Amino acid sequence: MSPRSQGYLYVAITMCIWGGFTITSRLNAQWGISAWDITALRFALAFCILMPILIYKKDTAFLWKKEPFLLAMIGGVAYCLTSYSAFHYVPAAHAAIFLNGCIPLCTALAAFVLFKEPFDKHIRISLVIMLTAIAAMSFLMYRETGVAFGFGDMLFFLSAIWWGVFTVLLRQWKLSAWHSMAGVAIWSAIIYVPIYLLFLPKHLTEPTPMHLLVQVIFHGIFVVIVATLTYVEAIKRLGAFKTGSIVTLAPFMAAILAVPLLGEPLSLAIICGLIGMAIGALQPWRWLSHQDSLQQQIEQQKKQS
Repeated sequence: MSPRSQGYLYVAITMCIWGGFTITSRLNAQWGISAWDITALRFALAFCILMPILIYKKDTAFLWKKEPFLLAMIGGVAYCLTSYSAFHYVPAAHAAIFLNGCIPLCTALAAFVLFKEPFDKHIRISLVIMLTAIAAMSFLMYRETGVAFGFGDMLFFLSAIWWGVFTVLLRQWKLSAWHSMAGVAIWSAIIYVPIYLLFLPKHLTEPTPMHLLVQVIFHGIFVVIVATLTYVEAIKRLGAFKTGSIVTLAPFMAAILAVPLLGEPLSLAIICGLIGMAIGALQPWRWLSHQDSLQQQIEQQKKQS
């Protein structure tokens, strides 16, 4: 396979896993698997896989720096607890709107607050589109149900803030994909699992063993390890812009699939929110301008040759 074909294959794998995260996280609520449980099991399994590899490679020195620890607390423990909890309150479509749709915005806000990075024109356009979509959606939801936002929506937005801060810090500290993935998984397990075992409620007897096994394997191996590596490999072959634009579609596609698969409702308010947040997150005008600039570069190269 050519590098381009390999890149699209890695993108497809990443999209399946990211979309599966939305579906399976919603299934956690239906199967009786709590956010406390899946977070602990996810990081415990990842720890058991990654720590022996790091010891074998004699590559543990990076773990003692502050950066992996802080990334684990923000993008590992905090993000997982709020996002998994949110799925117990609202349908999967709300995750696409208030979590995945808001991540680009929260990332830009985190960069501005933490490192004074100014907003570019694309972020400002996205901000207007997203705020308009949320305002229209909240108005329609209030007319339909009498409630504009729920507790789960707030948890999803908080998760988007955690992930935005995590992304900005990861970019600023320039950790490799392997070190960032391993550091987050290992420190999350070291800190959270003992707290979970000693103090937090456990509901491991409620779900069936098969349901629990499926969720632990998917979230502990595919989400934590495989998706991170395939995403990085896709970026190497296709570039960050094209890869990011394509994989952002995954949660929105999962929200649509949740309607027939999980029997979830899809109201006019949710449709409005999905369309608006998808446009704001994907920024299709940048894709068009990106294609135009690539075409201009190709034409200039032809003229020079």
